[in-house]
Amino acid sequence: VDPSARLAPSQLGLWCDEQIEGHRRIVDTCHKYGALIVPQLHFGGLGTHPECGPLTAPSAITWNTFRGEQVAKELSKEDIARVIEAFVNAAVRAQKAGYDGVQLHACHGYLINNFASHVNMRTDEYGGNTANRARFGCEIIAGIKKDCGDDFIVSARISGYDPTVEDSIETGELYVAAGCDFLQVSCGVKMLDDLEHDDSLPYNKIAGLGVRFHEHFKGRVPVSLVNGMRNVEVVRYMFEHELVDAVDLGCGLLADPAFSEAILDGADYQPCRGCPNGCAFGPVHTHHCPATVLRGGVEFPNCHEREQDVSIGKDIS
Repeated sequence: VDPSARLAPSQLGLWCDEQIEGHRRIVDTCHKYGALIVPQLHFGGLGTHPECGPLTAPSAITWNTFRGEQVAKELSKEDIARVIEAFVNAAVRAQKAGYDGVQLHACHGYLINNFASHVNMRTDEYGGNTANRARFGCEIIAGIKKDCGDDFIVSARISGYDPTVEDSIETGELYVAAGCDFLQVSCGVKMLDDLEHDDSLPYNKIAGLGVRFHEHFKGRVPVSLVNGMRNVEVVRYMFEHELVDAVDLGCGLLADPAFSEAILDGADYQPCRGCPNGCAFGPVHTHHCPATVLRGGVEFPNCHEREQDVSIGKDIS
């Protein structure tokens, strides 16, 4: 929503009207196949790329980044109002481009998550308790609903454990009260080492956060979960046991777009191998994903040249 707060210099944006037409081409293509489509809106916060702008946060904290420790700029109330306006304006542009709604990135260390999390040390109306920490996200949601209308979907990709599960569920309740239509649960800036989880279950602790949210919101607001949904059996387990309303798919679809059809109709597909470096590191996926290589019927390239390729090469063999 702001060029100074991107995760990477290459990211798409909706911070100016000139970008609307390009997004409309994406929307029209997806709608042609009967798909709903929403863009994910974010303000980088503690995840901002240094080539785009400074780290920002609700409080001036020292944050350990991939490039060493940095002190985040504390946002003033004027800054907060400006960022809320940027989110709302981006959503209006998304609606003009034909999107069916927007998803707010409110986890993974982005600014909305920063406000709702334990890194928020503010003592004004934007900090000090769960309701105040959620206020920033609530004002964004309410502003989008006011300008875009009730039929425009607003979902929030929320942390399920920041600072506690109970606090996160309360934050979700406040987002829903503000107009959020759909909660998609992941994690935030807090480490999950002390989060209890039954390892005998076929899903991991991050997916388990989505299960807990679904138990709480069941019948009121749809909830999706994410993380580790890389094989058909696990996804079907989630639905057959009514543990969630939807699953968010990443690696499985990158490995083979037929993954959805495999879940629904039993189609053949190449499964994600769960490579140790992961497809989050773009070049690894683009050139060395075993599933992609096997689908294309080409020789696995250069598997001996780099350590990351060696581990993937062993897996494919």
